[in-house]
This record gives sequence, structure tokens and C-alpha cells, in this order.
Amino acid sequence: MKIFSWLDRRHPVLEYLGTAAAGLLYAIALKYFVFPAKVILTGFEGIAAALSYFFHRPSLFLILYGISQAILVIFAYKKISRTFAVRTALTTGMVLLILPFLPEMKMADSQQERLILVLFGGILSGLAKALALRLRGSTGDEDVLGAWFAMKYLKPVGTIAVISAAISCAFGLTMEYLTFKQIEPVINTLMYTSIFIFTGAETLNNFFKKFKLVMITAFGKEPDAIGTAITTAAPHRTFTIQRGVGGYSSEPLHLVRTIVTHEELAEVLDALERDCPEAFHFHHDIEGISRSYYIKPIG
Repeated sequence: MKIFSWLDRRHPVLEYLGTAAAGLLYAIALKYFVFPAKVILTGFEGIAAALSYFFHRPSLFLILYGISQAILVIFAYKKISRTFAVRTALTTGMVLLILPFLPEMKMADSQQERLILVLFGGILSGLAKALALRLRGSTGDEDVLGAWFAMKYLKPVGTIAVISAAISCAFGLTMEYLTFKQIEPVINTLMYTSIFIFTGAETLNNFFKKFKLVMITAFGKEPDAIGTAITTAAPHRTFTIQRGVGGYSSEPLHLVRTIVTHEELAEVLDALERDCPEAFHFHHDIEGISRSYYIKPIG
């Protein structure tokens, strides 16, 4: 999937414009889809949203959101990288700047078409998160912890969104019950929040594949050419050569295997097709790789 392939050119101006665009897209998702549907966000922003719903004060979200994101930016600066922290600050700052000034628009009825709001909100927020992460930043909150978690444990970034949702959901649902004193609205909000969280996480994992791994197997009569094609496309990767015999032709051949990320997959396959057109190759996703496997840090 090459929807964000232009980001890999690493042009500084494009990167900063893209980072700002991620913040704008996230603010749009919040303003027109998430807040009208009254779903509970993940992490600290979920707690901020729940309190703003309870007290009917949208400005309270901005205050709590700004404080929590500032703390997380400091964490990102110390634990991840300076670049990641600066670009996260730019994205979250754009949300704080733009959100209060977005014009009021009624995208759909907040009750009768709540599912549509939730689905579009999850997709847009997931795209915003993926765009920011591809640009070596984030939209803040659980994305900061997700980036650190993914670097440490080599797990998809969207996974941490589901984990962090547990605390914010418990808090938000408690606020919901205190508001209505009935269990039905709480269950209803829980269902729609679950849809929002999993939609956003799945969108993020589909468009940001830095920590999804795949094994490529290619076999042919020229293993050196296959290995050169792999290392040309991904210089920091290595490969393994295994001797074999063709079952039909009984001629000697070699199997060449390498493990790359989904981000690197397209370039490696293009190199194999270009430089080794006679080689047969296939690939498949893998899990449970050793933590010694190297993945370039975000930022």
C-alpha cells in the first residue's frame, strides 16, 4: 500500500507540512465525529473528553489535553528521540490551535447516525496517527507510549491503543453512569467506544507497518544476485542462503531468505523483480521474532 509513499523522500518542508496536516486531520476527526458521538477516547485524552462531557465544558478538554500532551512530549524527548518529540509537539499543538476555531457543522444526527460518526471518526483518527508516525512524529497520547512500546517489544503500534483504552473507558463509563444514573447509556457508550477504538487501531496498523515483519523467500541459480538485490533495497538487512535441488529438474538451486518490515517489503520485491527476474519468490507475515532484530527507531 503506497498511499503515503511520498513521505519516504524525507524532504524537510514536506515532512513538517505533513505533520501539521496530521494535526489538522485529527482535530477534524475530534470536532465533527468523535465529540458529537460522545465516544470515549483512549489514554489521557479519553479522561479529558469524559470530564468535558460530564461538566459540559468543551474548553476543559483543551486544558487537560494540553497539560497531558506536554508531559508526554517530555517523555518522548527523553525515551524516544528529539525529532519524535518535536514533531509530536507540532501535531498536538496544531490540534490545540485549530480545534477551537473549526466552524460548527452537523455531519450527522448524533443519536440516529451515531455508528456512522464512530466509524468515520475511527478511520480519520487512525489515518492521522499513521500519517504522523510515518513522518517520525505522533498525534500524542497513547501514540507516544505506543511508539516506545513498539520499539521495545517489536509489536504493532496500534496494539497499545487497545490496552490504554481500558483505563480511560473505565473512567469515562463511570462518568456516564454518574450523569444518567442508568446502566443502559453506559452499555451503549461502551459498544460505540469499542467500535471506535478497534476501527482506529486497525486503520493505524494497516497504514503504519514499521513493526510488522515479513519473511521473503527467493530461490534460483544465482544466490549472490538475489542477495545483492536484497541488500541494495535494504542495506541494513542480511540474508541466509540454503542449498537445494529442484524436485522436477534435479538441478541445483539456492534458497535465499530475509526478514524485512512491511515498510521495506515493496522496495525489496521491486529489486528482486528488476535484478533477478528469473528468481521465484514469495513472502508471508511472521510473528515472535527475537528482540535482537533491528528496526530503525521512529524519529
